[in-house]
Parts: sequence; C-alpha cells; structure tokens
Amino acid sequence: MTTNRRSFLKQAAGSLAGMAVLPSAFAEVSKKKMFFDISLAEWSLHKALFSKKITNLDFPAIARKEFDISIVEYVNQFFKDKAQDKTYLNDLLTRCKDNGITNHLIMIDGEGELGATDAPERMKAVENHHRWVECAKYLGCKTIRVNAAGKGTAEEVSQAAVEGLSKLGEFAKTMNINVIVENHGGYSSNGQWLSGVMKQVNMKNVGTLPDFGNFCIKRGSGGTCAEEYDRYQGTAELMPFAKGVSAKTYTFDENGNCVETDYNRILKIVKESGFKGIAGIEYEGNKLDEYEGIRQTKALLQRVGIAV
Repeated sequence: MTTNRRSFLKQAAGSLAGMAVLPSAFAEVSKKKMFFDISLAEWSLHKALFSKKITNLDFPAIARKEFDISIVEYVNQFFKDKAQDKTYLNDLLTRCKDNGITNHLIMIDGEGELGATDAPERMKAVENHHRWVECAKYLGCKTIRVNAAGKGTAEEVSQAAVEGLSKLGEFAKTMNINVIVENHGGYSSNGQWLSGVMKQVNMKNVGTLPDFGNFCIKRGSGGTCAEEYDRYQGTAELMPFAKGVSAKTYTFDENGNCVETDYNRILKIVKESGFKGIAGIEYEGNKLDEYEGIRQTKALLQRVGIAV
C-alpha cells in the first residue's frame, strides 16, 4: 500500500468517525429549550384592531396561522362590552378550540384606579374588575393584568393600592385567578415602589407582570419620557413576584436585536430569578408593520431564550 493511499484511508476513517459524532452533537443542540413559553399579547395588533381591519374574534386564528403561537393574551378594550356576553364568549372559545389556542391572560384598562386614595372610588374600581375575573374564568385564562394607579403621594397611593389589590385578590382567589400588576407608568414604573406594594399585599395569587419597556415614570412634552427607571434594575426587583413577563419591543437593528433593550441581559435576569412561565410578545414599534414586528420579536425571544 502506498503512502498516499494510507493517508487517504486514514483521513477517510477520521471523517467517518467525525460524521458519527455529528448527529450526537446536533441532537444535543436540538435538546436545548427556552426556559419560558411564548404568548402573543393582543396589544401587538392594536393598530389593526383600532382601525377595524381585524376584530378580537379574529385574534386566536391570527395568532396560530400567522405566527404559529398557541397562547394568547387579550386586551379588554377590544371587547369591552362583552365581559358577560356568553354568546360572544362562546364564539371566541369555539375559535380558540378550532385553532388549538390556550387563553392565558386578559389585560384590564379603563375600569377605575385600584390605587385611588378615595375609598369609595377605589371600591368601585375593585367591583368593576369583578366581571373581568369572571370573564377570565369563563375563557379559561389563569390571570388578569391590572394597574395600580392613583393620585397622591407615593406613600398614599401605595397604601391605597395594597388595599385595592388585596380586595380584588380575595375575590379572584375564589375562582383561582391571578391578579398581576404591570409597570405601566407613574409610581408603578418604579420597581422599588411596586415590589414594596407586593410585599405588603403578600398574597399568592397577586403578583407582577414586568414589562421590559414600560419603566417611564413621568412623561414630558410630546410624550417623551422625562423620568425613567432603570429597566434592568426594575425587572430584577419585580421578578420575585412575576407570574409572566411582557417582552416589549420597538425597534430592531440589522442583526435582529432590540435597540431599546438588551435582551441577552434582561432575559438573563429573568432566568436567574428562577422564572419558568410565559413571555408575552408585545410589539409597539413604528418602523415595521405589526405583523413583521411580532415575527422579529418571536425570533429574538427564541434565539436569546435558548442562548442565555
């Protein structure tokens, strides 16, 4: 056997051995999973919904067929008068079943301030939320997202919010529904303030929904943020109480990364907290249309969610 032939056979054997290893290596990569599930927040499609291009009833099919997402988060603004309309809700449930959709959450706005310092006003807000707790239960959701807003000093609103959330939490507990607060402007966008409220409420079914992009405490002229809380610190402070996270995106660079938020850094914070729940896509940008923005956000979550 010539030297060249020996070298060839040796190289070929080495290549075959390498090929035998490759499937195993690929199998290991394929085993890697994200530490969270992905849902789609309906607010990502708010432009299409407000312009009547689509309706709330269309949302389950769009989530599945356009984005291959099977978990959804509703916004009550898009079916505001239907919370107790069983015919409507049954239609929605049928569409969910037809598309293999799991209902996860309803975001509640416009039902009064749970942190109102006026007691009757606060109790009215609590009562207004009752129908949405019942609606969530009927739709098979686990959670409603509320706001801890109010007018007064930080301490005054804090005490009012503790009372309002506790009252609502007690009602929701009877139906096994979670009540979670998003950092959504004002005092609630201060991570230390909101985590302090949670510590005082101290109920298993009352928690937070850290939104990666909602840490603006005070708006200035033209809607610009005049006072912003550090999003990484705020997320870390809210994660011990989190029953979900809101993956907010606005702008993407040429590599598909979110410009406003370092997703590697923020998802590492989420993971290190021990969180294993659901991350809701909430695209709010203007440069991409809503559908493309949702797709980019999903791709970002999948890429980083496996890597961190």
